[in-house]
Amino acid sequence: MSMAPAQRSVGSSRRLTQVRDWTPTPRDHFPSPADWRNEVLYFLLPDRFSDGREDQRQLATPDAVPSMRPSSWSWEHWAQSGALRYQGGNLAGIESKLPYLAGLGITALWVAPVFKQRANTDDYHGYAIQDFLEVDPHFGTQNDLIKLVQAAHQFGIRVILDIVVNHSGVNWLYAPDVPGGPVRPDYVSPPQQLPFGAWLDRAERPTTRISDPNDGVWPVEFQDQNAYTRAGSADPGKGATDDPLAEFRRGDLMNSRDLDVMRDDVLSPLVRVWQYWIDTTDCDGFRIDTLKHLPYDAARRFCGAIKEFADSIGKHNFFIVGEMAGGDLVASRYLELLGANLDAALDINDARSALHRVARGAAPALEYFQMFAAGADPMGSHREHGNRHVSVLDDHDNVGVPKIRFAAEAPSPDQVVAAIAIVALTLGIPCIYYGTEQALSGPEREVRRWLPSWNNDRAPYADRYLREAMFGPQHPRKAGQAGLAGEAGIDTDLPGFGAYGTSGLHCFNVDSPVYEKIREILAIRKQYAALRYGRQYLRQTSLFDRPFSYPEAGELTAWSRILADSEVVCVVNTHPLDARDADIVVDSALHPPGSTLTPAFSFSDYQSIRVQGRSDGTAFIPVRNVPRSGVLILT
Repeated sequence: MSMAPAQRSVGSSRRLTQVRDWTPTPRDHFPSPADWRNEVLYFLLPDRFSDGREDQRQLATPDAVPSMRPSSWSWEHWAQSGALRYQGGNLAGIESKLPYLAGLGITALWVAPVFKQRANTDDYHGYAIQDFLEVDPHFGTQNDLIKLVQAAHQFGIRVILDIVVNHSGVNWLYAPDVPGGPVRPDYVSPPQQLPFGAWLDRAERPTTRISDPNDGVWPVEFQDQNAYTRAGSADPGKGATDDPLAEFRRGDLMNSRDLDVMRDDVLSPLVRVWQYWIDTTDCDGFRIDTLKHLPYDAARRFCGAIKEFADSIGKHNFFIVGEMAGGDLVASRYLELLGANLDAALDINDARSALHRVARGAAPALEYFQMFAAGADPMGSHREHGNRHVSVLDDHDNVGVPKIRFAAEAPSPDQVVAAIAIVALTLGIPCIYYGTEQALSGPEREVRRWLPSWNNDRAPYADRYLREAMFGPQHPRKAGQAGLAGEAGIDTDLPGFGAYGTSGLHCFNVDSPVYEKIREILAIRKQYAALRYGRQYLRQTSLFDRPFSYPEAGELTAWSRILADSEVVCVVNTHPLDARDADIVVDSALHPPGSTLTPAFSFSDYQSIRVQGRSDGTAFIPVRNVPRSGVLILT
């Protein structure tokens, strides 16, 4: 386990209102990992993960959930709670679950934004910042964030903070007479600045003066109306990727005001804001929200300045991963142009869609694996691809795939394990979305017809079903500022948005079969360097002495990870219902006929498998009766 340097003292800190007043404090900082391919990330929303009081609640048992709901249960109210309200998760709760995460095999924690939102709104997801230099009181204090990072480091877990660079929250209004209205006016093309109206005070009323910490926006550097593009509401997909003035870059996104990052007097304080948080918290990386909305030059300058600062304090491999929706070509372009300033792209585009289909048995394995091949994938060769992308099955948005968790459509929890095995054992830096290790899936199928916007991506708040609260709140917080009033801020008129369609029940079950199997797979990944650094080859398969070929949809999918003279063979049955057999090609130089491969992990009781050969020199292993969605790792 990595040990942290001597801990800094944690005490109350004065409110910083101008980022130009900050100067770094000389201290030891926790070192970066040598290679991020060694890490396993875990992504969570602070509001939906833990409040640290699970010992006061009963454990939700998925099979028994219907009997655990009260007789007065309302699906409408449960769904309303999840769409609109803070549930009460916080930073102290995350800290309390570090043993749970370490036990699973997590080594890096990606935390959705914890920075201060507008006090009178319920932007629990954290992407609409009002004060860039404060922690949102729903989640705790700046000291709570510092303590979380320190405690994580003691467990050998690094912390990646989710940050926002290209926009703030809706902290001001346009002029009242602009077309479309002052909140979300029509986009203007060609791009030009629309008239500024007024700042919003803590009660969401227009004001010309910012005098309270909940008024307008902070720090002071962003209280200039010319710091914003003021171009109106954008179509997030409209405009050419190479155009720095494209609509998706100049216009406001939903619940945001776009910052004019092309201006030095805007980009420079943004850089200092996020350098401040590195120095203050000792975090280990950033996930940059909506990076594709930054023009290339602004993105390069921002990431380069962050990297330089991290180097200056001894964090020489500070991790920067960008969210770039819109296809692998977009992600590839940013990786190419930003070079060493951007470590990796989130794999939320074409590869994730293919991963879902292959893991469900709905597409042949080649559809996913060909994206790793040199010359076939725009994101690079099979050697460099492994440390240039973060592989995810689900996240809080599920762009490009249904806005329900993968587990919701799985015929058994084992299919979730099979999908995570593909994520963890193929090239890349694996990331697990909170609750996947418990196969969170929403309520049982027969009641989903009662749920508004279930599996309807175009409906309002469709993403709520990706965001169940693992800790099982009995009730959510009240709306707006009233929700900050301690116990008095609890809304007893609504149920909490708990896992599997419950309230008052937590689901941190370290004995669940899915948790246990994922833990074993991650332990094997840690044990064998080939599974982290090795070259990757999708293997051809055969049955009944037929010619070897790449497997069809729903058949055994096998691939090798080879590092020097070490080969690890990974096998997943992608059929959701039936067992499968196959002869699987292996490297004849490393495993000639007569040698053996031994299971390091298996859904069944496999013994060593002897390598056989065909007359043409092909070496293969006969693998039989792999159960539905079964996983086999051979070394």
